[in-house]
Amino acid sequence: MPDRQHNTTGFNRQGMVLVAVLWTAILLLLIVGSLVQYSRLDMKVSVFSAQTVACKWASRAGIETVAAILSEDSHISDALDDLWSNNDTDLVDVPLGSAAFTVRVIDEAGKLNINQATQSQLLSLPGMTEEIADAILDWRDRDMDMRENGAEIGFYRNLDYPYDARNAPFKTMRELLLVKGVTPDMLYGEDTNFNGLLDYNERDGDASLPLDNNDDTLEQGWIAYLSCYSKDDDTDAEGQDRVNVNQASLEDLQQDLGLSRGHAQWIVDNRGNGFRSIGDLIANNSPEEPVEARGNQAQPLDVLTYQQIVDSVTIAQGRNRPAKVNVNTAPKEVLVALMEARDDADSTALNIVNYRQGLLYGFESIGDLLDVDGMSRSQFKKLVDLITVRSNVFTVYSRARAMQTAISGATVVTEAVLDRTESPCQIAYWYQGASY
Repeated sequence: MPDRQHNTTGFNRQGMVLVAVLWTAILLLLIVGSLVQYSRLDMKVSVFSAQTVACKWASRAGIETVAAILSEDSHISDALDDLWSNNDTDLVDVPLGSAAFTVRVIDEAGKLNINQATQSQLLSLPGMTEEIADAILDWRDRDMDMRENGAEIGFYRNLDYPYDARNAPFKTMRELLLVKGVTPDMLYGEDTNFNGLLDYNERDGDASLPLDNNDDTLEQGWIAYLSCYSKDDDTDAEGQDRVNVNQASLEDLQQDLGLSRGHAQWIVDNRGNGFRSIGDLIANNSPEEPVEARGNQAQPLDVLTYQQIVDSVTIAQGRNRPAKVNVNTAPKEVLVALMEARDDADSTALNIVNYRQGLLYGFESIGDLLDVDGMSRSQFKKLVDLITVRSNVFTVYSRARAMQTAISGATVVTEAVLDRTESPCQIAYWYQGASY
């Protein structure tokens, strides 16, 4: 009996040792597995970090590339066929180290300036309502008087998360989301990633964000039609200050504009207290072609002469004048809004778009609009002070992706607003973010 008990005790001890060894082995395997998993995770994090840094600088390179192109771009006119807009070689899927960047450039002068737009112009935009138009005007004005359908500080201070209305000009377009009634869908439309393409998630209905109408058309939001960055520097195609026809002497009009004595005399005789529009330089009896001069007698400008000088004249001196809309880059919706939905606005806007498509460099002078089919002098006079053929401010979206997308799929998007009224281009707005 004692020997049997001794053997049993020995077996128990051996079993316990075996169990302990097995547990130790399991623990060691778990530790090794954790170390391997951690090592893999650490490697992925390192790859993510390295490729994100590469994407960051590639994205920055895209912005710098656009800045260089804009600096070298001709100032005679800006159109959608220019290199800053249509340039697959320098702006699409450009490799840089372990990343590649693609850039989209948007002309802010092709939009209606939200800080200057009238109520009628705002209401001419797709999807705009009287309530939101009034709320926009209340947001940007400096008084506390609420429009019929608008909203002032009292409304915003009584929200669940209160804030004050700016009561000053908009500084960014995303600020529009703070205005009463404005939703992200209204501002961004279906193109929430700003790539200008109809991606799968932008045509799948309610299956994923953004919510869309499940068709094959990219519905634009107001950010495609409105800007708070556009500006005009009141210079001609050579970058020289325009001639103020309300102040220039008879001799200056002849010398600086190359006018005949008769044409210059007509301007001096008819400006009175000052022309209110450069369109007033065309008289109702202005001939289409030049006529033989009659000595020094005052002679109305003919249309051809007017077209030659209109880009070089102004009625108000000084740079950074109110923003104008570039008729070479503005979509039809903006042109219609610019004309405040007059009865002829839609047909006139369509004629402008169709005519410019046949021009190699777009309109090179606003006077060229007189050659558009159906463009009457009265229509032209209503537009001439609101339009330009050149642009100064551009929004740039630079999207960089890692070349080894199977490893990390890192992308970095940089959004910048470039102002080339000064050289080199100045950055008016900058945002850079990462996504995976």
